[in-house]
Formats: sequence, C-alpha cells, structure tokens
Amino acid sequence: MATSRDYVRHAIMTLSSCSRDNPLWLTSAEAFSAHVRAKLSPVGASAPAPGPSDYDLNGGPPAPGSPPIPAAVLIPIVARSELSVLLTKRTATLARHAGQIAFPGGRIDDGDASPVAAALREAHEEIGLDPARVSVLGTLDTYRSGTGYAITPVVALTTPGQSLTLHPGEVDEVFEVPLAFLMAAATMKIHSRIWQGSERHYYAIPFGERYIWGVTAGIIRNMQLRLV
Repeated sequence: MATSRDYVRHAIMTLSSCSRDNPLWLTSAEAFSAHVRAKLSPVGASAPAPGPSDYDLNGGPPAPGSPPIPAAVLIPIVARSELSVLLTKRTATLARHAGQIAFPGGRIDDGDASPVAAALREAHEEIGLDPARVSVLGTLDTYRSGTGYAITPVVALTTPGQSLTLHPGEVDEVFEVPLAFLMAAATMKIHSRIWQGSERHYYAIPFGERYIWGVTAGIIRNMQLRLV
C-alpha cells in the first residue's frame, strides 16, 4: 500500500521533470486564450472524477463520508503585456482561512446557474470585479479540499486598470503575481507541518513576503499539469 511519503516522492519527481522554458502561450493574451481553450474543459462540461485534492500528498483520497459542498473560484488572468494572476489576501477576522492567500470564490448558491456564474458572482462581491470585463476560457479539474468542498476553478481573462472595491469583511488586499512565475515548476514546493498530531504535506509557493499554500497552491499545481 502506498504511503504519504510515496505520494510526496512521486510529486517531487513530477515537478523535477517539468520544462523550465517559458512557452509561447505565456507571451500574450491571445496566445494564452487559444492554449487554454485547447487544453481545458469547455464551460459546461462535466468535471472528471476523482480530481486533485488536499489528500494527494497524504495517502490518497479521503474515506467515504458526507458529499462535498459545491464551490467555485475564479482565476483571473490580467491581460497586461506580462500576463499576471489576480489573488486576494483574506481578512484576519474570518473564522476559516484567515489571512490566507486565495482566489476570489466561495460556495455555489441555489440561485447560481452554474459554477461559472458562482465564480463571477463571488469575484464581484469580494473584490468588485466587473463580470462584463471578464472572458471565461475554461475550467480546471474539480478540486477536493480537506474542509469538505468540491471546488470548480474557472480560468478567465480580465482587463487591467479596473477600480476594485474590496469587501471589508472578507478581503484585506488584492495583488498580482506573474503568470509565468506561477507556471514554472521551480516555483512549486512541497512543505509539511504537524496538524492534529500527524505530518501533513501540501504544495506551497513562496513569493517574496507572501506565502501561497494549501488549496490555492494545489489548484495552481493542477493548472501547471493541465497547461504546461
């Protein structure tokens, strides 16, 4: 039976084998759009099962239990001359994930027509991102979080220069990270910490004074695997 160390060893080997060269699809919004539409699931397609999860580095899928709660996040790619990814820092007063770096998003409400609609709604509520200035390109594999959510990541292009309005109860700040940096295998690390008496491994991306980890880094890892 595979152990968590076996999963970590395989993940490290996979990271080491990835190309370090910047491909052409990272050089412009047009090239990126064409590449994503060719590589990712089209909007409305059924999600593959099982997808990636917080358990991938820790012994495999979780034990059967309650069905996960549907959720969605938006991965906004800002169409600058150097493409960048818009991320948020959660407020320190939140009951869960306080102070962590995340994509805008949340659970799918009954009134949401689709995961894409939920991701756009949440991005507008959290940071004031105008849905009219967002072009959805496709969806990544559904990500299973350790907190019981099945998250649909929605990849989209958005225009620069927007005046964003942050929800004071949810978001402290927004910032951008170069897309080429996030897609480079060398930026992805595997870290660990003791949680509830056991060592837990997770993907992490140090970026200056910021530390991207957990679900957000796991989704970025899936984005690397699907696009690079």
